[in-house]
Amino acid sequence: MSLQPVPAPKIVPPLLSSVTHPDDLRALPSGRLTELAEDMRRFLVDSVCATGGHLGPSLGMVELTIALHRTFSSPRDTIVFDIGHQAYAHKLLTGRHEQFTSLRQAGGLSGYLSRAESPHDVIENSHASTALSYADGLAKARALTGATGRAVVAVIGDGAFTGGMAWEALDNIAAAADRPVIVVLNDNGRSYAPTTGALAAHLHTLRHIGDEAPRAGHNVFTDLGLAYIGPVDGHDVPALEEALASARSLSRPVVVHVVTVKGKGYPPAEADEADCFHAVGVLDPTTGRPAPPPADDNGRPAAHSSRSWTSVFSQELVHLAAERQDVVAVTASMLRPTGLHPMALRFPDRVFDVGIAEQHAVTSAAGLAMGGLHPVVALYATFLNRAFDQVLMDVALHRLPVTFVLDRAGITGPDGPSHHGMWDLALLAPVPGMRVAAPRDAGRLRELLREAVDTEDGPTALRLPKATAGAEIEAVARMDGVDILYRTSRRPLDVLMVCVGPTASAALMAARQLSDEEGIGCTVVDPRWALPVNPVLTHLSARHRLVVTLEDSTRVGGFGTALAQACTDAAVTTPVVNLGLPHAFVEHGTRPALLARAGLDADGVIASILRARTDLTTYDVTPLVKPVNGMRRPR
Repeated sequence: MSLQPVPAPKIVPPLLSSVTHPDDLRALPSGRLTELAEDMRRFLVDSVCATGGHLGPSLGMVELTIALHRTFSSPRDTIVFDIGHQAYAHKLLTGRHEQFTSLRQAGGLSGYLSRAESPHDVIENSHASTALSYADGLAKARALTGATGRAVVAVIGDGAFTGGMAWEALDNIAAAADRPVIVVLNDNGRSYAPTTGALAAHLHTLRHIGDEAPRAGHNVFTDLGLAYIGPVDGHDVPALEEALASARSLSRPVVVHVVTVKGKGYPPAEADEADCFHAVGVLDPTTGRPAPPPADDNGRPAAHSSRSWTSVFSQELVHLAAERQDVVAVTASMLRPTGLHPMALRFPDRVFDVGIAEQHAVTSAAGLAMGGLHPVVALYATFLNRAFDQVLMDVALHRLPVTFVLDRAGITGPDGPSHHGMWDLALLAPVPGMRVAAPRDAGRLRELLREAVDTEDGPTALRLPKATAGAEIEAVARMDGVDILYRTSRRPLDVLMVCVGPTASAALMAARQLSDEEGIGCTVVDPRWALPVNPVLTHLSARHRLVVTLEDSTRVGGFGTALAQACTDAAVTTPVVNLGLPHAFVEHGTRPALLARAGLDADGVIASILRARTDLTTYDVTPLVKPVNGMRRPR
């Protein structure tokens, strides 16, 4: 089936609108399922093109999701999706089609699964390779509680199967023949890009040696003791229903190997070589091209800089690789999203995509460093969480020169709790010998990346936000590596603002307003290297009446905590106010709105400083809500 894009529908298609629960789907005549699949695809294209979101993975899951919900009775039977971005079709079939206009918007439908949205959503974590472990635990619980008639189904992609955790779980599942777990392997040959490694080659072989041979023959799954059904056409609902029913009837651990097409039915997605429209912004659904930028007051397209932090890093890394033969790069199935693709094109033998395997990526990088090279490990900041032990024990303990570039650090926006990169500073702060930089602009990113790669006595890290790099912010002076961005001539020196990375803009706006309107003498500094704390910062802290730290990271255990500890150790008694992200899982929304909500815009910084000045014995202040309707701020 090839979908011809049409203008966005004003209402949900009638057949789709009649399905508000899986019971409705099971009552639907089988002869209408093709029509339903067409409705779902068209609706997904029009809806996701209007809001942005994970389009390609969901288009490939339409028929498989229909078959899953017709074969199993959710939520009595448990269907666990590995990574929620393949579950938009699941959302449609569980009664959420009317909410799709709010997809990934503040207060609206989550772009991943959400237990608060539906009893059919089992897990919210959208870090890959976890579904089989959840399923193993659920199957054990069912056995212990006597609920053995309730099926446990784990849906996992071939990309996620490259993660070691999936194989740890499969090892346990296969060893328990009396605990039936149905593993549905959604094999589209890709995560973002084509899946790499020996498993990918093995699955490719299974896909192409014919239907009968793999059913009867040996493969990696049968050799582990699992039953195997497949390969099954993932866009043939009757064949899928037959395979899933057979799997259930076996009453033992079984792998159902389903072959799907990422972006199925939407020609622009199927033709997209990069990632089959894995994640898109706002698009014209007819062409699949980005929507034109909004017009300015004169009707002309508004000026827009497309220079992202990732693209600046990508360009500079290629320059470094050209200059230094020892620079290599490692990523965990994030070649394009982290900016390594240009280097891979120019130096293909020096870029290693290890699959969704962050732990292996880090320790493999340690081996590269032991071999005399300088690896740059590019990961999403949120995925560094998965490899903390390897950073600590395999890299830092050996004082190896490995540079970590953490993309999507801080608030990412519409992807929500599992993808905000807000824990990296707290994770890296206690690692002995680790140096962490946070550039405030593109120029500093280039500068700090070079300094990181020049470091040979231990690990380094750079954190980059998911945003467009703004204007350059020049320093008025540099003091032993710390950039002075702003200082007033007023005495006494009232407030020292220490801003980490891109929080510099808000700090500067706040400082100027406090100086001009409130007569408060302010100094704004950028440490450049946030961790470990530069002694210059404790020296400057001692000269001011109040210190305020700003970081796009959790306030618990982050940079502000480290500076407060450094001041205590140096017997500096100046109060330190830590502004950062709350000790909570932050919901989805726009990056600016979420930062403002955390008090990290200029108004929030001003409000917190004025509040702190009312009692200079306060050491840690929760940011106030920004002023509303011009109300006077507290003094």
